[in-house]
Amino acid sequence: MNSFHSEEYSMKVERLISIIIMIGIILGIIGIFYIILNPNEGDNYTEFYLLGTNGKAGDYPTNLSTNQKGNLTVGVVNYEHLDSNYLLKITENNKTLKNENITLKNNEKIEIPFNFSENSSGQYKIQFDLYKLPDTKNVYRSLFILVNVN
Repeated sequence: MNSFHSEEYSMKVERLISIIIMIGIILGIIGIFYIILNPNEGDNYTEFYLLGTNGKAGDYPTNLSTNQKGNLTVGVVNYEHLDSNYLLKITENNKTLKNENITLKNNEKIEIPFNFSENSSGQYKIQFDLYKLPDTKNVYRSLFILVNVN
Protein backbone atom coordinates (compact mmCIF):
# COMPACT_ATOMS: atom_id res chain seq x y z
CA MET A 1 0.00 0.00 0.00
CA ASN A 2 2.84 2.37 0.60
CA SER A 3 4.04 2.18 -2.98
CA PHE A 4 0.47 2.85 -4.19
CA HIS A 5 0.21 6.00 -2.08
CA SER A 6 3.64 7.24 -3.19
CA GLU A 7 2.68 6.65 -6.87
CA GLU A 8 -0.59 8.49 -6.33
CA TYR A 9 1.27 11.32 -4.58
CA SER A 10 3.85 11.44 -7.37
CA MET A 11 1.09 11.67 -10.02
CA LYS A 12 -0.60 14.52 -8.12
CA VAL A 13 2.71 16.43 -7.91
CA GLU A 14 3.36 15.89 -11.64
CA ARG A 15 -0.18 17.08 -12.47
CA LEU A 16 0.28 20.18 -10.27
CA ILE A 17 3.63 20.98 -11.93
CA SER A 18 2.04 20.55 -15.38
CA ILE A 19 -0.79 22.93 -14.43
CA ILE A 20 1.71 25.52 -13.12
CA ILE A 21 3.75 25.25 -16.34
CA MET A 22 0.61 25.66 -18.49
CA ILE A 23 -0.46 28.73 -16.49
CA GLY A 24 3.05 30.18 -16.96
CA ILE A 25 2.92 29.57 -20.72
CA ILE A 26 -0.55 31.17 -21.00
CA LEU A 27 0.56 34.21 -18.98
CA GLY A 28 3.68 34.50 -21.15
CA ILE A 29 1.59 34.46 -24.35
CA ILE A 30 -0.78 37.08 -22.91
CA GLY A 31 2.24 39.23 -21.96
CA ILE A 32 3.71 39.00 -25.46
CA PHE A 33 0.40 40.05 -27.05
CA TYR A 34 0.10 42.96 -24.60
CA ILE A 35 3.60 44.21 -25.49
CA ILE A 36 2.90 43.89 -29.22
CA LEU A 37 -0.45 45.70 -29.00
CA ASN A 38 0.73 48.40 -26.54
CA PRO A 39 4.30 49.38 -27.44
CA ASN A 40 6.14 51.72 -25.09
CA GLU A 41 6.09 55.17 -26.70
CA GLY A 42 9.02 56.47 -24.67
CA ASP A 43 9.59 60.06 -23.68
CA ASN A 44 7.66 62.97 -25.14
CA TYR A 45 9.91 65.79 -26.30
CA THR A 46 10.63 68.25 -29.07
CA GLU A 47 14.02 68.37 -30.74
CA PHE A 48 15.22 71.95 -31.38
CA TYR A 49 18.52 72.63 -33.12
CA LEU A 50 20.60 74.98 -35.26
CA LEU A 51 22.59 73.99 -38.34
CA GLY A 52 25.46 76.04 -39.70
CA THR A 53 26.37 76.98 -43.24
CA ASN A 54 27.16 73.42 -44.35
CA GLY A 55 24.00 71.94 -42.84
CA LYS A 56 25.87 70.57 -39.83
CA ALA A 57 25.62 71.25 -36.11
CA GLY A 58 28.55 73.61 -35.92
CA ASP A 59 30.31 75.92 -38.36
CA TYR A 60 27.96 78.71 -37.30
CA PRO A 61 28.44 82.21 -38.77
CA THR A 62 29.91 83.74 -35.60
CA ASN A 63 32.46 86.09 -37.20
CA LEU A 64 31.10 88.37 -39.89
CA SER A 65 32.03 91.64 -41.54
CA THR A 66 29.63 94.58 -41.53
CA ASN A 67 26.65 93.83 -43.84
CA GLN A 68 27.92 90.28 -44.53
CA LYS A 69 25.08 87.79 -44.61
CA GLY A 70 25.00 84.95 -42.08
CA ASN A 71 23.01 81.79 -42.85
CA LEU A 72 21.55 79.32 -40.36
CA THR A 73 18.92 76.62 -40.39
CA VAL A 74 16.55 76.25 -37.43
CA GLY A 75 15.25 72.70 -36.98
CA VAL A 76 12.24 71.47 -35.02
CA VAL A 77 11.22 67.80 -34.71
CA ASN A 78 8.04 66.73 -32.90
CA TYR A 79 8.39 63.60 -30.74
CA GLU A 80 5.45 64.53 -28.48
CA HIS A 81 3.31 61.57 -29.70
CA LEU A 82 0.60 63.99 -30.86
CA ASP A 83 0.19 66.94 -33.23
CA SER A 84 1.80 70.03 -31.71
CA ASN A 85 1.74 73.75 -32.40
CA TYR A 86 4.78 75.92 -31.76
CA LEU A 87 5.83 79.55 -32.00
CA LEU A 88 9.41 80.22 -33.09
CA LYS A 89 10.62 83.63 -31.97
CA ILE A 90 14.04 84.90 -33.05
CA THR A 91 15.36 88.01 -31.31
CA GLU A 92 18.51 90.06 -31.14
CA ASN A 93 19.01 92.26 -28.07
CA ASN A 94 15.23 92.08 -27.36
CA LYS A 95 14.42 93.18 -30.94
CA THR A 96 12.19 90.64 -32.74
CA LEU A 97 13.70 89.45 -36.03
CA LYS A 98 11.19 86.71 -36.81
CA ASN A 99 8.00 85.11 -35.46
CA GLU A 100 6.74 81.93 -37.09
CA ASN A 101 3.91 79.59 -36.14
CA ILE A 102 4.66 75.92 -36.77
CA THR A 103 2.33 72.91 -36.70
CA LEU A 104 3.93 69.46 -36.76
CA LYS A 105 2.45 65.99 -36.67
CA ASN A 106 4.16 63.38 -34.49
CA ASN A 107 7.64 62.51 -35.87
CA GLU A 108 7.40 65.39 -38.37
CA LYS A 109 10.39 67.70 -38.90
CA ILE A 110 10.78 71.20 -40.29
CA GLU A 111 13.99 73.06 -41.10
CA ILE A 112 13.64 76.82 -41.54
CA PRO A 113 16.37 78.87 -43.24
CA PHE A 114 17.32 82.06 -41.41
CA ASN A 115 19.52 84.81 -42.87
CA PHE A 116 20.81 87.84 -41.00
CA SER A 117 23.34 90.66 -41.27
CA GLU A 118 24.46 93.57 -39.13
CA ASN A 119 25.24 97.08 -40.35
CA SER A 120 27.52 98.04 -37.46
CA SER A 121 30.37 96.32 -35.66
CA GLY A 122 30.02 94.74 -32.23
CA GLN A 123 28.92 91.52 -30.58
CA TYR A 124 25.32 90.40 -31.07
CA LYS A 125 23.38 87.68 -29.30
CA ILE A 126 20.80 86.05 -31.54
CA GLN A 127 18.24 84.17 -29.43
CA PHE A 128 16.03 81.37 -30.77
CA ASP A 129 13.06 80.65 -28.50
CA LEU A 130 10.52 77.91 -29.14
CA TYR A 131 7.16 78.06 -27.38
CA LYS A 132 4.80 75.10 -27.25
CA LEU A 133 1.41 76.64 -27.89
CA PRO A 134 -0.93 77.66 -26.38
CA ASP A 135 1.67 78.71 -23.74
CA THR A 136 3.39 81.88 -25.00
CA LYS A 137 4.73 82.94 -21.59
CA ASN A 138 7.14 80.08 -20.87
CA VAL A 139 9.91 79.26 -23.34
CA TYR A 140 9.81 75.51 -24.13
CA ARG A 141 13.26 75.28 -25.80
CA SER A 142 15.93 77.94 -26.24
CA LEU A 143 19.15 78.33 -28.24
CA PHE A 144 21.44 81.24 -29.04
CA ILE A 145 24.59 82.16 -30.90
CA LEU A 146 26.98 85.05 -30.35
CA VAL A 147 28.03 86.86 -33.51
CA ASN A 148 31.06 89.16 -33.70
CA VAL A 149 30.80 91.79 -36.45
CA ASN A 150 33.93 93.70 -37.55
